[in-house]
Amino acid sequence: MKYLLICSAAFLTSGLTLFSGFGLGTLLLPVFALFFALDLAIGLTAIVHVLNNIFKLALLGKHADRKIVLAFGLPAILAAFAGAKALVWLSDLQPLVRYQAFGRELEVLPVKLAIGVLMILFAFLEAIPSFEKVSFDRKYLPLGGILSGFFGGLSGHQGALRSAFLIRCGLSKEAFIASGVVVACLVDFTRLGVYAAKLSSSALDTHAGLLTAATLSAFLGAWVSSRLLHKVTVRTLQWSVAAMLFFVALGLASGVI
Repeated sequence: MKYLLICSAAFLTSGLTLFSGFGLGTLLLPVFALFFALDLAIGLTAIVHVLNNIFKLALLGKHADRKIVLAFGLPAILAAFAGAKALVWLSDLQPLVRYQAFGRELEVLPVKLAIGVLMILFAFLEAIPSFEKVSFDRKYLPLGGILSGFFGGLSGHQGALRSAFLIRCGLSKEAFIASGVVVACLVDFTRLGVYAAKLSSSALDTHAGLLTAATLSAFLGAWVSSRLLHKVTVRTLQWSVAAMLFFVALGLASGVI
């Protein structure tokens, strides 16, 4: 069941994120969080995310706009480092609340509460049709990089904000996708450098098979999506992502998960 859920999520959301700019980390993180501690789940998600982005970079990277990447990506790198450090700090804090429910003692951890609130926020953003039309002028690209990078480092949720800022830059579809992928890679490399202290080699060896399966599923989803780019309707899938994200976020924030 673990392999089925994680690989299915990787396949479906990788296909979505190829042309929307976000989705893989949004759905894959809560699925990983069902089976692993949250800090480990974020690290495992980040590994699949960066490998998938490298694959997409090989497919479309030549279309990236260098000026956009520099203006948005450099602030994102610094902010991603700060966000990842914040995650490490939060993961070491003691539980805020302990209570009894469902026949067991539950804990509300600061890191789970913080990530749960973020997930609920992004779930609502993905479910609101008007958010698809939100965009910003080029002069705000550094600010967009800071916001997207910080949340990317903290929870992996960077794509929705990144897309909102890049969509107004007058880029072709290929350049929009490729520029977003380059920035995503920069943020992923940065946060993985910080997460490395929390990801022991034994933990990676233990879950190597699952990571491999999830990564290959994500590759397949990206490849299929590149062949069906003009035929796929994403709105229903976005609603499904938002609904699942919302309920899992409630579980994290309340200590149930």
